[in-house]
Amino acid sequence: MSNMAAAAAAAPSTSTTPIQKPSSSSSFKSPLPISTFTLPFAFNSKKPRSLQISNSLSKPASTTTASPSTTEKFSFSRFAPAEPRKGSDILVEALEREGVKDVFAYPGGASMEIHQALTRSNIIRNVLPRHEQGGVFAAEGYARASGLPGVCIATSGPGATNLVSGLADALLDSVPIVAITGQVPRRMIGTDAFQETPIVEVTRSITKHNYLVLDVDDIPRIVREAFFLATSGRPGPVLIDVPKDIQQQLAVPNWDVPMKLPGYMSRLPKNPNELHLEQIVRLISESKKPVLYVGGGCLNSSEELRRFVELTGIPVASTLMGLGAFPVGDDLSLQMLGMHGTVYANYAVDKSDLLLAFGVRFDDRVTGKLEAFASRAKIVHIDIDSAEIGKNKQPHVSVCGDVKVALQGINKILESRGAKGKIDFSAWREELNEQKVNYPLSFKTFGEAIPPQYAIQVLDELTDGNAIISTGVGQHQMWAAQFYKYKRPRQWLTSGGLGAMGFGLPAAIGAAVANPDAVVVDIDGDGSFIMNVQELATVRVENLPVKIMILNNQHLGMVVQWEDRFYKANRAHTYLGDPSKESEIFPNMLKFADACGIPAARVTRKDDLRAAIQNMLDTPGPYLLDVIVPHQEHVLPMIPSGGAFKDVITEGDGRMKY
Repeated sequence: MSNMAAAAAAAPSTSTTPIQKPSSSSSFKSPLPISTFTLPFAFNSKKPRSLQISNSLSKPASTTTASPSTTEKFSFSRFAPAEPRKGSDILVEALEREGVKDVFAYPGGASMEIHQALTRSNIIRNVLPRHEQGGVFAAEGYARASGLPGVCIATSGPGATNLVSGLADALLDSVPIVAITGQVPRRMIGTDAFQETPIVEVTRSITKHNYLVLDVDDIPRIVREAFFLATSGRPGPVLIDVPKDIQQQLAVPNWDVPMKLPGYMSRLPKNPNELHLEQIVRLISESKKPVLYVGGGCLNSSEELRRFVELTGIPVASTLMGLGAFPVGDDLSLQMLGMHGTVYANYAVDKSDLLLAFGVRFDDRVTGKLEAFASRAKIVHIDIDSAEIGKNKQPHVSVCGDVKVALQGINKILESRGAKGKIDFSAWREELNEQKVNYPLSFKTFGEAIPPQYAIQVLDELTDGNAIISTGVGQHQMWAAQFYKYKRPRQWLTSGGLGAMGFGLPAAIGAAVANPDAVVVDIDGDGSFIMNVQELATVRVENLPVKIMILNNQHLGMVVQWEDRFYKANRAHTYLGDPSKESEIFPNMLKFADACGIPAARVTRKDDLRAAIQNMLDTPGPYLLDVIVPHQEHVLPMIPSGGAFKDVITEGDGRMKY
């Protein structure tokens, strides 16, 4: 749902005091900036709550990790029921009641009280990042790999502003995150106090919702609402800003205060209409060349999706965010579609007569030129967010609701009609198999040099396609999407919509915390890796078994590729090495690892690569492998920005002139 709608939905919950809280009043509601708020009431006021709207149970509890029943289940508390405690202790216990076990928190003046309270919790572990951006990306990695909400905590001012990229990333990729920031004491808000930023205003348009806590008694309700908002409907980031004096104020919490989100609750999508689902089944049975276009919205409905494909035999093209929702190695998988998708996936969409768009948003990197995208097809769009339906491409049939529920309904109709033998798309699949044979994903080898695509292929073989992979952003990210064969959802962690470099290492940390027994590999570029290189310290101190494979080409590879293709190979600040010593690898990544006590190696020859990757995987604990690759490689196929399928580029690299 849109941010304005979210803000408006939560508006009734702003305050029971006479003035408007800047927290959740929406941008169009109050023209006043945060700094003009004066607070003309006593802070220790114990006024009885006048307004209590209790409709928090009008929805099945399964949509959220925190149904009101968590209160009954939660029996352990460090305090006697009527014993006053600090606001920071109430906040930490509220997190415990939401089932939080791990947080990524970096302390500072305005959040010290929260950290002191965390030391009193024997349920929550803090994984200390070395930069707040590392903390929020790690919380994202945790959420993406586990499906549970990730929690990060930062101090006011620069600590809070350092969360901005992660919040924007989580909103664009629909990742459930609860970010908590310290704030200057209430009386100092708006005075340009030391380390003060109006973070609620700063993050207004890059969070699903945010709060400024102005009453210590609101903490239990606000935390419960934040987790509910982050995880229900279309997931997203929610920020809670807590002034320092509220963290220090003594109070007795009431854990039974209901949520107040009547507007939001009323707009949560209902179960899909049976008639719509039957219409979709009819379109499938009438079509000759259907194709599935699945995205991040399908990550929670992988089983239903597989069953649907089993019943219909419809080939599956996946977005970057949807990789793993359907096994990439399956015969019916067309792998990724879009700008750097396979020729056969884009061919299928271009030639299709029915496009089943499930849990997707018709992003520009997928569609290219909108008018030419699936121009011969009828479009069925299922998405949980009404704002996405008809935003870029008008569907013929749309269902606003949970893809999981919709697929269950469609599968039921198909099963009841005995569809499995009746629907036959074998001729269409033959046509696509021919495309697979004629235009496979491929790469060339030049002498001893290591093709970056080959490095990922070898990693896929040696991990049997079972590793959790995180990436930075750029060429290495696209190759990791193309050449690693993902088998299941939540195995592929990448910054899709925002494209934030520096995401790979902290995201791998979050994934390793969420899945302590999994093999976690950060496939990174030299440019992206350096953006959060300080998180190597966290990896070592927490002794996380994160493997880092850097595809090091000494350049900002994706920008170099565009320079080669569209700017006559004119290098505009895309060389990341030391120009005075071009023959040397700079910076020396092995020394970064060494500084943090992490074993590392460099490999430059193709013949040595397999043994080097095997050694990385066999070494217990963390490991860094610096794989030197040529900078002339291009990610292919490529449909230029705003182009159509007919413009696809399948040949060439930086060794040629354009």
